[in-house]
Amino acid sequence: MSENPVNPARPAPLDDRSPWVIDTRELGRRAGLSREVRRSVPVEVALGVPGVIAIDAGSAVELDLMLESVVEGVLVSGTASATAHGACSRCLDPVTEEVEVDITELFAYPGSATEETTDEDEIPRLVDDRIDLEPTVRDAVVLALPLAPLCEEDCAGLCTECGVKWADLEPGHGHEKIDPRWAALVDRFDENAGEKPAHGSGEQA
Repeated sequence: MSENPVNPARPAPLDDRSPWVIDTRELGRRAGLSREVRRSVPVEVALGVPGVIAIDAGSAVELDLMLESVVEGVLVSGTASATAHGACSRCLDPVTEEVEVDITELFAYPGSATEETTDEDEIPRLVDDRIDLEPTVRDAVVLALPLAPLCEEDCAGLCTECGVKWADLEPGHGHEKIDPRWAALVDRFDENAGEKPAHGSGEQA
């Protein structure tokens, strides 16, 4: 029994219910036409590395975009902004960082020269006159997050001995280190230092 093969060239339809999906039919295909898109898109899965720095699930990404019809497709440009939360990589204090990234992406028309001469992982496509902004915005936002977030640029971190923030310690804070090979001798010296010499010791008869 033969099965109907799935056409690999036919991309899966996009879900109009997704706030990341934009219907471009109102824009039209005549080059030079443009349309503004502003919307707040909820984040369902955290963007980044939770516990280090990430746009938390349940927060939102603010999109301020311009869609422009060009010969080869729809050019999307503008900004995406969000608030990231994490921990300072030096002192572990909570960190809040405002992230704003520039977006510039061409979505190619089916059958256009761009669509036929590039791979989908190089330039995304329109599907039934719709574009999915999520991969583009997600990649741009994640790449903009710092690899080692800091609460302050000059954060000194934690004392490696007691684990307290250097910023909270007194000037000159330190921990005396004694070589364990000398530790017993130091203890003996401290004990002897408290003893008084016997009366008349060292005197000649």
